[in-house]
Amino acid sequence: MSANPATRLALVGNPNCGKTALFNLLTGSRQKVANYAGVTVERKEGRFHAPSGREYALLDLPGAYSFHAASLDEAVTRDLCRGYYPGEPAPDVIVCVVDATNLRLHLRFALEVRELGRPMVLAVNMMDAARRRGIHIDLQALERELGVPVVPTVAVRRNGARDLVARLDSLAGSLHKPERRLPVDQAGSIEALHAETRRLLSLAVAMPRRTAEVDDRLDRWLLHPVLGLASLAVVMFLIFQAVYAWATPMMDLIEAGTAVLAEGVGGTLSEGPLRSLLVDGIIAGLGGVIVFLPQILILFAFILALEESGYLPRAAFLLDRMMAGAGLSGRSFIPLLSSFACAIPGIMATRTIQDPRDRLATILVAPLMTCSARLPVYALLIGAFIPQQQVWGVFNLQGLVLFALYAAGIVSALAVSWVMKKWRRDKSEHALLLELPSYRVPHPRDLLIGLWERAWIFLRRVGGIILAMTVLLWFLLSFPAPPPGATGPAIDYSLAGRIGHAMTVVFAPLGFNWQICIALIPGLAAREVAVSSLATVYALQAADEAAVTEMLTLIITDTWSLATALSLLVWFIYAPQCLSTLATIRRETHSWKQVGIATGYLFALAYLASFVTYQLAVLLGAG
Repeated sequence: MSANPATRLALVGNPNCGKTALFNLLTGSRQKVANYAGVTVERKEGRFHAPSGREYALLDLPGAYSFHAASLDEAVTRDLCRGYYPGEPAPDVIVCVVDATNLRLHLRFALEVRELGRPMVLAVNMMDAARRRGIHIDLQALERELGVPVVPTVAVRRNGARDLVARLDSLAGSLHKPERRLPVDQAGSIEALHAETRRLLSLAVAMPRRTAEVDDRLDRWLLHPVLGLASLAVVMFLIFQAVYAWATPMMDLIEAGTAVLAEGVGGTLSEGPLRSLLVDGIIAGLGGVIVFLPQILILFAFILALEESGYLPRAAFLLDRMMAGAGLSGRSFIPLLSSFACAIPGIMATRTIQDPRDRLATILVAPLMTCSARLPVYALLIGAFIPQQQVWGVFNLQGLVLFALYAAGIVSALAVSWVMKKWRRDKSEHALLLELPSYRVPHPRDLLIGLWERAWIFLRRVGGIILAMTVLLWFLLSFPAPPPGATGPAIDYSLAGRIGHAMTVVFAPLGFNWQICIALIPGLAAREVAVSSLATVYALQAADEAAVTEMLTLIITDTWSLATALSLLVWFIYAPQCLSTLATIRRETHSWKQVGIATGYLFALAYLASFVTYQLAVLLGAG
């Protein structure tokens, strides 16, 4: 470890320039994710050592197209590069990453970075892709004209950043501030930046064609108004089939491990509150949630792969007309798709939507997307009540039901946004402008790092919110003890039992029993807590604790009707059971009114849809 303080580097660049892939290549797993102070903008910071032993602290800034900020992300990047961001020291060196296959767009931003007058290195990324397309870049001419060091990089190769690290090492302590080449009166002029970009391209870049031939061939199919939509539907359908088909072996392994752990802990402790807390509360509760981690990671893997491949902006383009009819825009697609993983980053991603009206509509319907926190509940109920059989010899029936639940959330979001469109005064439409990056094969390292980050975030929720809620629920279910001479189950006399029985007055028309009512309360902290709550309730209520730990599915199959299960599935499509999501809506809109609107309409939809589902199911003989 070097005795000198680490040199602070800031990675900046347009979206889709390979900046995050370069960050992953340099730092590997030595990175941490947090938010900037005071705002919900994600920051990633990592460290690496050069062969010389010198240590560098690397900050991956949000992607930006310009310092004329049109979003909060771009404002954070601009202020931090200028050294104006409170609580964040200015970077020692700015590493501006540009896409070698798209210098026409990316060089303009590099010129803005140079005009800051801070020490800077230009990393020309994706040089391998440029060579395959026959693009020749005279890096020496580019360095001479820009007046800053220019280095080639290939972020998807093992040693693709070796030249960058070597150049930073050789220039350590001697990087000079670049000269501002544009006249002072034109420094902020967009026209001047475009003119300078054209001059640099004519001097240093020879490009046989503006777009890759393979991109054009793929786009003829994937952007076709009929074939493109059909392809997108097939991709989404296969994702939900894979969530069930691929995760089963790992889920079985986790369930077996949980059962062995519960049996081992229960066998070493004598009967009493401590044994009940560990076995019935913590192990039964947390184990009931962790078992769904494989399904969540498979869903994340597909979303990350689609994002890395360059397909997501094309999907947004395809869906723009349909979404515009519902009062949204194509730009809403990516935030809403992100909400399939978690509504919180999905709502935060709406900052890229420049139109305030479209942004607010997207924020309010994002909670209707089926986030990964619902997946444990869906998986539990589908596994208990939907038989595992093939349909037409190809499709998994459980996967079809899961797809239907996701589709119901999507259709409901479009319906709600359509209603909002009818109510608003401004009926105008806004054109969609998107950059369509080149297609890329996702790199396994970037996918694995992304999955590790999300797995760690999920496990921290399990060890934080879910553990706290599980212990609190165990306490409410265990105390007070039944009075002397009591004949009913002990749990009926507990605080939670009394609350649950009182709530059944409201939820009985939906088919919910008092155990479900209890599970809905801690589910406000996080939806997936509902599963651990049910495991805790039934573990304390049943006589055979081992069977509860291992076979929660069997217990609810025996004690619930199909109508109740269907009603609860529908409830979770709509219910606003996530305080973190509501808090994010408050932070992003700065309005308690919007939080109230979101909570009110989601609860009303959940109650009405569950009521109709349960009553119809009972009439059809499923009660």
